Amino acid sequence: MVKINEFAVERWMDDYETGAKHNLAETCCASVSLDDLHTFSGQETDAIDSSRKQTYGAIRGSEALRSNISKLYSSNTSAPLSSKDILVANGAIQANFLAHYTHIGPGDHVICHYPTYQQLYSVPQSLGAEVALWKSSEDKDWQLDLSELKSLIQPNTKLIIINNPQNPTGVVLCREVLQKIVDIARQHDIIVHCDEVYRPLFHSLGNGSESPPSILDFGYEKAISTGSMSKAFSLAGIRLGWIASRSSEIIESCASVRHYTLISVGQLNDSIATRALSDSCVDNLLDRNIRLAQQNLHDLGIFVRDYEGKATWFHPRAGTTAFVKFMRNGTPIDDVAFCQQVLEKKGVLLAPGSRCFGEGNDFKGYVRVGYVPDRQVLVDGLQALRLFMEEDFENLPLAAV
Repeated sequence: MVKINEFAVERWMDDYETGAKHNLAETCCASVSLDDLHTFSGQETDAIDSSRKQTYGAIRGSEALRSNISKLYSSNTSAPLSSKDILVANGAIQANFLAHYTHIGPGDHVICHYPTYQQLYSVPQSLGAEVALWKSSEDKDWQLDLSELKSLIQPNTKLIIINNPQNPTGVVLCREVLQKIVDIARQHDIIVHCDEVYRPLFHSLGNGSESPPSILDFGYEKAISTGSMSKAFSLAGIRLGWIASRSSEIIESCASVRHYTLISVGQLNDSIATRALSDSCVDNLLDRNIRLAQQNLHDLGIFVRDYEGKATWFHPRAGTTAFVKFMRNGTPIDDVAFCQQVLEKKGVLLAPGSRCFGEGNDFKGYVRVGYVPDRQVLVDGLQALRLFMEEDFENLPLAAV
């Protein structure tokens, strides 16, 4: 491995998260407790059996957990997954790493959806691969250009990486776009990895709109989905994610590499995730999070509308994050200074786009807002942000040209 770039957004969160009064940079749906899960499930027994001895447990994840995860991929248009198609990992961050470390190396070429979570392109670069950023822009509603994908493909392209729903913009790739990506990948025998960590939190698609399917819905053997309990399922504290694929070769290859990084997830974590994804619980948990996302996003939308001319955005369709651009007289503000000052003066934590998501001069003036914390956190945070806009915004420096 070559030297890896600093993980900008995680460093930003590490530096500032614990001291913030109003954390509007958090990307998980408001966390839930074991008591909450007990209520959601309606079951009399606890999620954790305190009499069970704490061995390594099931190495790849318990049969019950992997079966419950496989149900998340159920569809009327594709064959069901089985527990054998799931490999449990220590969060989606490890699942992503395993998917990349297993399949790419020096001399390979990778195409990555952009902007996105930095891990998805920095890890391939650290493994010696050449990475081409498949860029989207707000003036095209952050949608991807399929003709550009075709132009980016090289003879040594090994992997196409996409993120759906997408962090930080909240955009979704529809079935038609996903089908075309798969068709292009199949034509060139390229693996497609879709980070689906925010799936299935589709809360603002519009009446009658179809929820976009998983990348595994298209019957392509060389497709990989990664997910976790952290974002849509409110359980970041159990550090549990997964790799899913219809290819036994991909699952077995990732499992072999996984031995070097993780023997098994903790039995307590496995048990909690199994309960959260059980038939009696999962729909209630997701309904709670979708309602919270819709309510909070409505308030964030009012904020953006009230500061028209200073703030603009693409209205998120899914997930938990929005990418808001702040300007003064049509010129982007210095988003890093903005985030530093609003934290210092009002206690509001946001993530600056140019530092946390940008390469070179990309995304100046953009700020990522995590809008699905507990209701009062969002309300109080937006009120503090409004005070900053009234008292301090005009004094912010503009972005350097």
